[in-house]
Amino acid sequence: MHTPRHRLAPVAALGLTAVLGLTACSTGQTASASGDGDVKKVDGKISLTYLQKQGDQEYFVGEAAGAKAKAAELGIDLKVVNLGNDANKTVSEVQSAIAQKSNGLIVVVPDPAVGPQVVQAARDAKVALLTSDDQICTTGPDPAACAKSDLVPRIGFSGEQMGGEVGKRAAEEFKKAAWNPAETRTISAWKQDVTVCGDRVKAAKAAFAAGSGAAVQNIDVATDNTPTGAQDKVAATITANPGVKHWVVWGCNDENVQGAVTALQNAGVGPDDIDGVGLGAYLACKDWKSGKPSGMKAALFINGKDVGALAVQTAYDRLKNGKAFPAEAFAPTKMVDAATWQAAGVNCS
Repeated sequence: MHTPRHRLAPVAALGLTAVLGLTACSTGQTASASGDGDVKKVDGKISLTYLQKQGDQEYFVGEAAGAKAKAAELGIDLKVVNLGNDANKTVSEVQSAIAQKSNGLIVVVPDPAVGPQVVQAARDAKVALLTSDDQICTTGPDPAACAKSDLVPRIGFSGEQMGGEVGKRAAEEFKKAAWNPAETRTISAWKQDVTVCGDRVKAAKAAFAAGSGAAVQNIDVATDNTPTGAQDKVAATITANPGVKHWVVWGCNDENVQGAVTALQNAGVGPDDIDGVGLGAYLACKDWKSGKPSGMKAALFINGKDVGALAVQTAYDRLKNGKAFPAEAFAPTKMVDAATWQAAGVNCS
């Protein structure tokens, strides 16, 4: 969710083998690791380093808190590193963590292009490697072009499941509003080189089509996954579609939907003509907290604490008990709105 800003030149990956190659799996079931056999079980205290992009963003703050709590529970020495949006820092901090004798690395990369370098460094040092949230590939810079067996094991959320829930709720709001499909457009806003974003948006489109029972024209909007970036791009989209009366909005994350809703409202579209369904709830809740009418009708609550805790537990199980990493493991999600977000435990700072 949350986006890379700096791109690196593609990394040559000749000779790379899968450090944590797995049988393709998308259900969260345990898969047998085939390339991490050199990672040894740890008899004493485990040391982990959690390297996160955008570590000051609300979701990742929660993720770090969840990781720290689980580490304290399990007696793990955990260091959390904020990579910001600096892809180059990823490689240097991975090398630093290895030099400091970390037994395992959990990484949220600012840019997936560094994937092969991160994998090679972990492989050479015989260090366990796990990603959270976003995917990286062992053999190339683009996870979307990567064989599933070459993706590094990941802890996070199911993009397909999340997008499906968003599209389903958007369809419910659309039907409740009884809008004319010919006067309505859906906006799909996301950073189009982030694999998990594409998974979410694709599933949202399919679920909306199935749930709405209507043929509504969709507009894909390429953004940088930030509120201001989405706002600027959607503002241009509104200008290019002057006859549209009603708008349905979803995207990769809360940032995209919040930016789109802001652009629509700034253009004079009233909240009753906007059906925005966020993904995250950490920005959506700010609209609801204000008590003012908003085009943000709902959001899928994804709790970073759950992901951080699950990632640390998964690394512990690998290093202490020799349990193979799952190809993917998913934390739970919950749809919330203005009436339910507080009871659901959304932290809205």
